[in-house]
Amino acid sequence: MKEITEPEMLHRAAAYCSAAERCIQDVQKKIDAAGLPPDASERIIARLLKERFIDESRYTRFFVNDKLRFNKWGRVKIGYELYKKNIPSPIREESLAAIDEGEYCSILLDLLKSKKKSTKGKDERDLFNKLLRFAAGRGFESRITLNCLSQLFKGIDCEDYADDME
Repeated sequence: MKEITEPEMLHRAAAYCSAAERCIQDVQKKIDAAGLPPDASERIIARLLKERFIDESRYTRFFVNDKLRFNKWGRVKIGYELYKKNIPSPIREESLAAIDEGEYCSILLDLLKSKKKSTKGKDERDLFNKLLRFAAGRGFESRITLNCLSQLFKGIDCEDYADDME
């Protein structure tokens, strides 16, 4: 197999970043897979950052938007995935704080409504707890989930039902 040169890898990495938003870790994996030495890798990443092919805050904004709207993930799960990609904490927090609260609750409520239709429970309390666990698995905060569930179950006292979860 032909050895890849640093300028060629820079060109490939720039094309990779042009196709979609990428974070430093994504590009680093591609460069490492090509077998370039670490100093060449650092130079390529620095050049891509300088020329704004890579922009972590831009990447994070798009990531948060996509995961919320298309994957229907909550803040907790999105934040964890960004943490795994080594996105700095201030950038993560800024992007997660930019989520529109009304849209966020609307997405969760729609998700819970559709899940309620397909979920069976022994009684209303069991169904409530299953939906609460479902929302937690999707990364939604308990406080917001309880508000949505109280709307869904028409004003029940959520604290009584949620006691089973502790």
